[in-house]
Amino acid sequence: MILTIAGGRRLATTLYAYAFLTDLVLLYPVYALLFADSGLSVGQISSLFVIWSVAGIALDVPSGAWADATSRRLLLCLAPLCTAAGFALWTFVPSYPAFALGFVLWGAGGALASGALEALVFDELDHLGLAQRYARTIGRARTAGTVGVLASIVLAGPVLGYGGYPAVGLASVAACLLAAAVATRFPEHRATATDTLIVAAPAAPAAPVAPTQHRDPADPADEPGWWQGLRGGLAEARRDRRVRAGVLLVAVVTATWGALEEYTPLLARDTGVALTTVPLLLLLLAVGQVLGGLLAPAGERLRVRGYALLLAGSAAALASGALLRHPAGFVLLAGAFCGFQLASVLADARLQARISGTRRATITSLAGMATELITIAVYIGFGVVATASGNGVAFALAALPYALIALLMLRGGRPTSRRSRPEALASSVV
Repeated sequence: MILTIAGGRRLATTLYAYAFLTDLVLLYPVYALLFADSGLSVGQISSLFVIWSVAGIALDVPSGAWADATSRRLLLCLAPLCTAAGFALWTFVPSYPAFALGFVLWGAGGALASGALEALVFDELDHLGLAQRYARTIGRARTAGTVGVLASIVLAGPVLGYGGYPAVGLASVAACLLAAAVATRFPEHRATATDTLIVAAPAAPAAPVAPTQHRDPADPADEPGWWQGLRGGLAEARRDRRVRAGVLLVAVVTATWGALEEYTPLLARDTGVALTTVPLLLLLLAVGQVLGGLLAPAGERLRVRGYALLLAGSAAALASGALLRHPAGFVLLAGAFCGFQLASVLADARLQARISGTRRATITSLAGMATELITIAVYIGFGVVATASGNGVAFALAALPYALIALLMLRGGRPTSRRSRPEALASSVV
């Protein structure tokens, strides 16, 4: 028991520090403004976001398979180094080509961590007999990341006023380098390919039915090769309806609001506030995301109807806040981001609870790739609508898919008193 508690604390401490540092990026609240001040139009900025997503799509699933075949900890070390290189390009040679290459590097960094982080955390908790704590742990990790965003928002204004965009960029590079150093502290115990990983639903503790053997990640015995792992992960997602539903749920819930977050500085400046005040409005959105992550344990009690109402309410708050065209509208937007953060954490937890075998990172990366595909569509659509009608209208229209999903859930939901929460939620999606 003592070893279990100590192992859980080490994992959680490392995870929260890693999440905080990877999001302690002072460029976050101002990089859209950096692009605009460098002479780029909204359409060109959207094209950069598309490049970012395409890079993620190209590398997401292969990097997940790589993580399953080698060391997830190694990939978590490499990810922030790629991102740091991209931020350095933006800082020293601000131009469209440098911004584009920087987004390719950032996309590569995101792809390396996508799947690997969630898989490592779930398998470590399972190794300790704490798989039922995954939703709580990953929710707090996202909260730690959002606290990093909060800190970057608070610091961005003063640093921007003191040293301009170069100072903000250098601080962002430094945070990424620290994140890479923290990643070396992650524990990693991997199951062999012939083992059966015992997976628990978020609401109940795991009940092992057979001994699960673990080994050090450096031991190549019984580990599937990269290509075999990739094929096996895709086959499991295609064969298992519950896994396929989980992948779909993560993608449709996460993509739109994640894409919109990139445009929030432009929406904030449209309210008429000064440039140095923009980070303060974004601070409200970060607070909303913090609350959403902390509400994950309570959110696990939601069934289909409650989850649908969560999406519908968040969509209404998003549209109303954007159309208000006033700084006060960011209070409503903060409520929307709170709801979307909670919905995303719950969707991820349900996906992890469905995955069995040793290809967890591959399947999680598949969800990341599906998310990026939808994100590209949002970027393109936002660029077109914002150019024609303004950022506020584009934000409001982006809320419609969530309202439609909520309606489909409410119409297709069935009584779930005798069914587990993950099964109930998945059945409302496919």
